[in-house]
Amino acid sequence: MRVMIAEDSGMLREMIAETLTSRGVEVTGQAGNVPELLRLIAADPPDVAVLDIRMPPAHRDEGIHAAEQIFATYPAVGVLVLSHYAETSYAVRLLEMSGRGLGYLVKDRVRDGEHLVDAIRRVALGEVVIDPDVIQRVLRRPRQTDPLARLSPAERQVLALLAEGCSNAAIARKLNYSVKTIEKWVTALSGKLGLPDSADAQRPEVNLRVLAVLTYFRTLDTGVEGFPSGT
Repeated sequence: MRVMIAEDSGMLREMIAETLTSRGVEVTGQAGNVPELLRLIAADPPDVAVLDIRMPPAHRDEGIHAAEQIFATYPAVGVLVLSHYAETSYAVRLLEMSGRGLGYLVKDRVRDGEHLVDAIRRVALGEVVIDPDVIQRVLRRPRQTDPLARLSPAERQVLALLAEGCSNAAIARKLNYSVKTIEKWVTALSGKLGLPDSADAQRPEVNLRVLAVLTYFRTLDTGVEGFPSGT
């Protein structure tokens, strides 16, 4: 698996590179800004680009714009975006760009090398990975109109795990139920959220995951309660 890293902090960039290299991941390039990253990808596209959400010159959402360019120009390259905060608005923007091969993690996850590598591998396989902090804080946030009120506790658990990037089989293992039971709950929550049974016959789980998370996140006004609006 070949990975490129874009992070303006040289120390953090080296730490990520060392973490990946020590676990058998090939780091093919490192960049300190978006133009440099795009030049590296054009010369030798990796399997996954791991990039900070705030990059020079403005340190706002350059990583999101870079992800958009990568998806448009190099659709085979997966993108994992790192942020200081669990900000739902950024997760939604990523999900709207692509239904496959993307991830959004809080930077604290970088300290857990196995978690980081697992997320990158899943993104490389075309899966969607959303930080558990984003999902759990959103699920716990009270609102007057909650689309999840129609879901049973079990269906809420399944939705949260779908959003984190888990397949039906992985959810079955985590919750100690059969795959058939999980499939039944997935179908049920899909109906309750008004989602189509499957818009992608070849990869229905990935498509449903994106639709379900977007359906829920779009009900939020301004990100997750308790987090700053920046990164």
